[in-house]
Amino acid sequence: MFIESNINNQKKVGTIEIVVGSMFSGKTEELIRRLKRAKIARQNVEIYKPVTDVRYSETEVVSHDENSIRSTPIENSATILMLAEDVDVIGIDEAQFFDNGIIDVVTKLANKGIRIIIAGLDMDFKGNPFGPVPGLMAVADHITKLHAICVRCGNIAQFSFRFSEKEQVVLLGEKDNYEPLYRSCYRNANQL
Repeated sequence: MFIESNINNQKKVGTIEIVVGSMFSGKTEELIRRLKRAKIARQNVEIYKPVTDVRYSETEVVSHDENSIRSTPIENSATILMLAEDVDVIGIDEAQFFDNGIIDVVTKLANKGIRIIIAGLDMDFKGNPFGPVPGLMAVADHITKLHAICVRCGNIAQFSFRFSEKEQVVLLGEKDNYEPLYRSCYRNANQL
């Protein structure tokens, strides 16, 4: 009897969902879709993005298809803990640009019963794991990997090829700097 009465009194536990893939694969589009559905369900939703992401808007998360949702730009992951009051769902875009503390932040929030939905690049332009995203994938309850279409051969693309000669890992850009490529096309492009 004691065990049965405690089953329904267990503390609500949240989840960590992460949507990853190359550039132009629809990660932000999927993040926005899930967050809008949470709003339709009358859940209290907050969205965060790195303050450095100003490609389309300073205060909105915007997909390449120009869908958008209001967001709060933040300097570092610890800020999310300070701002996440009385929320049911938290969205985080461009996770690769955050510090490694984001892994601990989302774990703490999920343990408080909050649903966390994250979008980010899993690899940088060199094909290496990008920032804290591999660590976020390790603690995630659900992982969705999206693929773009290779602009050279039409197969699925999992790599973000950069045209620029610049070697810095973080270089904001769109189709003027990047294109999605299939593995063999990516290898061939990097041999040029």
